[in-house]
Amino acid sequence: MAQQGYGEFVVVRRHGHVAELVLDRPKAMNAVSTEMARSIAAACAALSADPGVRVTVMTSTHARAFCVGADLKERNSLTDTELLRQRPVARSAYTGVLELPMPTIAAVHGFALGGGFELALSCDLIVADRTAVVGLPEVSVGVIPGGGGTQLLPRRVGAARAAELVFSARRVEAAEARELGLVDQLVDEGTDRDEALALADRIAANSPVGLRAAKRALRLGHGLDLRTGLEVEDAAWRSVAFSGDRAEGVAAFNEKRKPAWPGA
Repeated sequence: MAQQGYGEFVVVRRHGHVAELVLDRPKAMNAVSTEMARSIAAACAALSADPGVRVTVMTSTHARAFCVGADLKERNSLTDTELLRQRPVARSAYTGVLELPMPTIAAVHGFALGGGFELALSCDLIVADRTAVVGLPEVSVGVIPGGGGTQLLPRRVGAARAAELVFSARRVEAAEARELGLVDQLVDEGTDRDEALALADRIAANSPVGLRAAKRALRLGHGLDLRTGLEVEDAAWRSVAFSGDRAEGVAAFNEKRKPAWPGA
């Protein structure tokens, strides 16, 4: 298994066509410091440029947390000028995950709060175990979600539900999170990483060209009127219809064999 470090707190492991983006700042429960934000952004840039990665899974090495959000100890030490200067660095971590071109899965256990939950929301799918506790508590400390939470949460659960969760700043435990649609799969305690990687393997068996085009159509078409959304879909279809993957997929189906995707 190949492994590449990005700074002190982020590691990317390769499992064939699946990349595992590991949050590894256990002494701070993966609180996102300026340095860690830079590392997440750098890892995502490398993954985005790697055509061999078909699926990315974000995991945590901490036994009791996926990520507890921004590093408030660091934030407390910043002047207003320093905080303003740090803002684009922090944003780069969340946009890096959000803009990954391949399907992305968050494997969540324990606390996923504030920016930690926003990292998960930036993924396409969230697999959580029964210890998971999620939420966007930012208004309780005088700020608002700043990693995409006010935009991503309504897209998952609707405007009214998102407003209640953001305004109340409440924490939501695993069973309710699944019921509300805050997470997509609820699995046994301690199995979130394994289940997320297994799901990634199933997804990665499909056409890499098709996967990226499907994600593009889903993301760009969301929220558009139907006619415009169908044009987005048609553009994505055209990008794969004459690809080597399409030719191989059709041939493999007719020859009753597994496809050997060229990825182009």
